[in-house]
Amino acid sequence: MISALAPLFVGDFAHYRDVLVLENDPRPSFPARDLTEPDVVVWLLEQYEHDVSNVDRRALVSQWSRTYFLKLTVPTVAANLVLNRQLPVGLDTMEIVLDDEGLPAAFKIPDEGQVWSKPPAGPFERFGALLDGNFSPFIESMHRQVKVSRKVLWSNAANYFEWLISAMAHLSVPEPMLKDGRALIDTERRTDGSRNPMYAPVRYVERATGPSPLRQRRHCCIRYLLPDLDLCENCPHIDNPPKGAGVAGAQR
Repeated sequence: MISALAPLFVGDFAHYRDVLVLENDPRPSFPARDLTEPDVVVWLLEQYEHDVSNVDRRALVSQWSRTYFLKLTVPTVAANLVLNRQLPVGLDTMEIVLDDEGLPAAFKIPDEGQVWSKPPAGPFERFGALLDGNFSPFIESMHRQVKVSRKVLWSNAANYFEWLISAMAHLSVPEPMLKDGRALIDTERRTDGSRNPMYAPVRYVERATGPSPLRQRRHCCIRYLLPDLDLCENCPHIDNPPKGAGVAGAQR
């Protein structure tokens, strides 16, 4: 556990205490920048799914990325918003620890980061190390190598970001602390006029039956293309499943 981040890892967030660690953590790891190398991606997918010859690699990468985005987003964003601390989480500075299933278990970073010396100029500066230094090159690499849609992967990342901001609000984190987090998912365009891929990742849909409002993703994560995996409960296709797709909780 990184001592500077210790105040975050209590209550509902206690199980994230060993997700961000320093380089002296003894667990085996590999440089995150290696994810941009084709041979490493093949190796990575084989750790996760031993036989990848007959599996849709796009769906496999998407499913792997969900754990990656979740575990990296929660402590990094919470530290930035609650502790006002920016962390060195770019692909060039981080190493990845895998668990026994080949999924991300932890991330080694070179130092404890630093407190912002002055307030960042909005969400794109505040979360620049995460978005531009990590998410963007990671997503571009996966798109280039296995042709998985950028929208799918950005949606995976933004989905967890939106969930975290909502969870922090429910835990009574003061709204001023959440301002830049909310702005990131509420702003359609970046400061340079380009599209913000983190914009509006979910919608809340009123339904006559079942959970209402339903928190529904705008883009499907395509996990249903993998054997034995159904649509997520917040899938945009939940009311009109693609051919052959199962629905979570439904009788088969």
